Amino acid sequence: MSKKLDFKKFYDNPKIIKIAVIIGVCAVVLIFISSYIDFGKTNNVDTDEYCALLEEDLLSVVTSIEGVGRAKIFLTMDNDGENVYLNNTDTKTKSITPVVRGVVVVCDGGDDPLVVSRVMSAVTKSLDISTNKVCVTKLSN
Repeated sequence: MSKKLDFKKFYDNPKIIKIAVIIGVCAVVLIFISSYIDFGKTNNVDTDEYCALLEEDLLSVVTSIEGVGRAKIFLTMDNDGENVYLNNTDTKTKSITPVVRGVVVVCDGGDDPLVVSRVMSAVTKSLDISTNKVCVTKLSN
């Protein structure tokens, strides 16, 4: 019986009621604010940015190959990337980067079979794609 009286005194105290109300209001405000703030790290994939970065990196690799000379690279992507919703994990989504559909490399040494072979090898291995997705040809003046 003494425990019931202690709880009754607790609920009758106006200071404790004010503190409980303030804590409750703060909790509701924090929940409301948290719906507008993204605390998790999400990697939204921008296909154009990703493609440009890939082209830039690939261009620096290809132009460093002996005999290539000047070069231009064009990439095509198979999809725009996507966010996949995951079940039973701590993270809610996983970003999947776009997949390379094809690569065209136009370079000064594109008529030399040895240069074409080296460029083809560098592109296929760096992007993990098959040779039938890569075209290497000579750059016109």
